[in-house]
Amino acid sequence: MAEKHRVDGVDKKILSHLIQNARTPFLEIARDCGISGAAIHQRVRKLEEMGVIKGSKFIITPSAVGYDICVFIGVHLTKAHVYDEVVATLKTIPEVVECHYTTGDYAILLKLYCRDNQHLMNILVNTIQNIEGVARTESFISLEQAINRELQL
Repeated sequence: MAEKHRVDGVDKKILSHLIQNARTPFLEIARDCGISGAAIHQRVRKLEEMGVIKGSKFIITPSAVGYDICVFIGVHLTKAHVYDEVVATLKTIPEVVECHYTTGDYAILLKLYCRDNQHLMNILVNTIQNIEGVARTESFISLEQAINRELQL
């Protein structure tokens, strides 16, 4: 487990730049922070080592590649102890992009992207609902994502 790191004001400025654009040149960040490029490299490396930063990635717009349906699925389990096995099976379904163990009505809350309603129905009926340990599901189709952001520091 990553140890805790006290994030100071300079770290927050660096993270703010990287959250907006992970490709921001370190020298540009350094100028804004008033420190050297080498110091930015060292701080970013330290933030990575401490687990504050877990890498960078490209973000693909699902609808741009044909995945027009975003759906949240609440999953009820037959028994709590089947959680690990159910999650192991869910990991094999490429359409599942998030899986959360939750409090409340559902044991698991999923986020999926599907091409269309037929694709969603197929994944739901022929895959998720057939997983050993899944008692039932409840689906919520997202009509619009009003907020999409990373944690603001």
